[in-house]
Amino acid sequence: MLRKSYMLLVLCCLTYTTTIFAQQERWQQRVEYDMDIKVDVEKYQYTGTQKLVYYNNSNETLDRVFYHLYFNAFQPGSMMDVRSRTIADPDPRVSSRIAVLKENEIGYLRVKSLKQDGEDVAKFEEVGTILEVKLKKPIPPNSKVVLDMEFEGQVPVQIRRSGRQSKEGIEFSMSQWYPKLCEYDYQGWHSNPYIGREFHGVWGDFSVKINIDENYTVAGSGYLQDKNTIGHGYEDTGVKVPKNPAENNGKLTWHFIAPNVHDFVWAADPDYLHDVVEINDTMHIHFFYQDEDDLKVNWAKAQPKVASAFKYIQKRFGTYPYRQYSIIQGGDGGMEYPMATLITGKRGLGSLVGVSVHEIMHTWYQMLLGTNESLYPWMDEGFTTYSSNEVMSYLGFRNRNNPHKQSYGGYFNLAKSAIEEPMSTHADHYYTNSAYGAASYNKGCVFLRQLEYVVGEAVVMEGMLDYYNQWRFKHPNPNDFIRIMEKRSGLELDWYKEYFVNSIHTIDYGIKEVKKDGKNTIVVLERRESIDKETGKLHGGMPMPIDLVIDYAKKKDDVVTELYYIPMRIMRGEKKNENKYNKHIVLKDWAWTDKTYELVIPHKLKDIKKITIDPSARLADVFPKNNVYPEVKEE
Repeated sequence: MLRKSYMLLVLCCLTYTTTIFAQQERWQQRVEYDMDIKVDVEKYQYTGTQKLVYYNNSNETLDRVFYHLYFNAFQPGSMMDVRSRTIADPDPRVSSRIAVLKENEIGYLRVKSLKQDGEDVAKFEEVGTILEVKLKKPIPPNSKVVLDMEFEGQVPVQIRRSGRQSKEGIEFSMSQWYPKLCEYDYQGWHSNPYIGREFHGVWGDFSVKINIDENYTVAGSGYLQDKNTIGHGYEDTGVKVPKNPAENNGKLTWHFIAPNVHDFVWAADPDYLHDVVEINDTMHIHFFYQDEDDLKVNWAKAQPKVASAFKYIQKRFGTYPYRQYSIIQGGDGGMEYPMATLITGKRGLGSLVGVSVHEIMHTWYQMLLGTNESLYPWMDEGFTTYSSNEVMSYLGFRNRNNPHKQSYGGYFNLAKSAIEEPMSTHADHYYTNSAYGAASYNKGCVFLRQLEYVVGEAVVMEGMLDYYNQWRFKHPNPNDFIRIMEKRSGLELDWYKEYFVNSIHTIDYGIKEVKKDGKNTIVVLERRESIDKETGKLHGGMPMPIDLVIDYAKKKDDVVTELYYIPMRIMRGEKKNENKYNKHIVLKDWAWTDKTYELVIPHKLKDIKKITIDPSARLADVFPKNNVYPEVKEE
């Protein structure tokens, strides 16, 4: 009896422990920022206060917290400075520029005081771009704490994303400008030093007041309060904005509220034009750009195209939950933030629309999903590239039949090189900028496009909507996405992630042999593996299902097209017929351990005009020349 009771107790404990760990995995913290800053436009400096309410929704007690101090990266000798100069292929926008900054040109964020629930914290220390804080009292599970801070900052010369006096003349591009609490989740603290790559943030509400000279127009995340008092193009139609009272000493205080976001950006310039385009009764896009003739023409032409894109995006990829989005001239290229983007503005029309669409799509795959883009940059950049290619195709700026051709080309160049690293590599730790960029943008895009080949285009479209709707505001990881697609397709897809994300295996199939067999034709396919003599890299090896398309004609010009579909055994099923051919024949599955596969085509060899592995070109085969019979001759 005692032994039975003991075993029952152990079973109960195991069940309880399993339940606790299951619950722990998906909690997420929350923040409420209330910040008030005063800007000295002459010195490019500012002082501020920050009241932060931090909700510890975990089942763990926290005795310390960390803040990002991003502007400290723009100092000679910083990790970003050293990394930018010593990486194998330096980024010319950054390399050697930080090292020569003078004292009045550097960036910095300095915390002057920090209190926890009204009392000084035990200790805080600035360590490069991270503030390490030892709390006076631990934060228990499922509780909140108020952290009050005084801080000051200096805006660096525009080098990367943030800064003052950009090459296009924008005075303030204020991204990563405030002490930002680091994310703590089921994987622990994410207090990564800033070297210029990716971000991860805590969902929350922001209330930000910016006191600055009245001639500056300010654009940013969130909704401007008192817009009919501030003016600068924000006021309602027909409203007369009151004159700034003398007691304000030539200053205005701009109050923005941004609900349920994980960052806050703003920009300011005395020469901004401000246009507003209505998407519908409750949604508007704001455009901020300099008053220059060469800019005004293209920005005016771009606005209706961007509005059209925004409407299409909501139908195709999910609804936008805010009432406003701002496209702001600033920064050093294009960079996404909640409810806004900073982009360079001196561009041709196609480039201007393209960068706007790309940054808008980041709203869907980073700002609203909140993936840890330091760990999974391809889930941000790759998904954004895929979707923006689709949108640009819809707008007529890309080939509608193959909008992802450029992304495939970028991936093939990477796959054939000696520098490729798995997409599971942390963004900060790629050996080269080239490998990081090609993997995150191009291979990440190919991941989705090729998934269409595996499960079907319609399934991916439906799955993308499922993913967005189910994981919005929840920090999804790769497994969460794969499970969505498995449920939508009814197939097992873990193998696809393991090969294409966690390894650098490539795909190389070929038609090995085609031979006559009486009234039939025998086709032998092979999964190829080879070693590049120059780089020593192994190519091929990744298994994939095969769409084999046969064109045959018993009479002249009477061509019939058939699809012979070969699923993989580890898929545990098959994709649905995409209804593109005269006939769809499902064959027995192909075990990935078998390097060859033989099938019988019930047509005479003389009647067969062409045999093609995946004519849709979605399969990312690194050497596609042998995917066609008769083999295509090189010119």
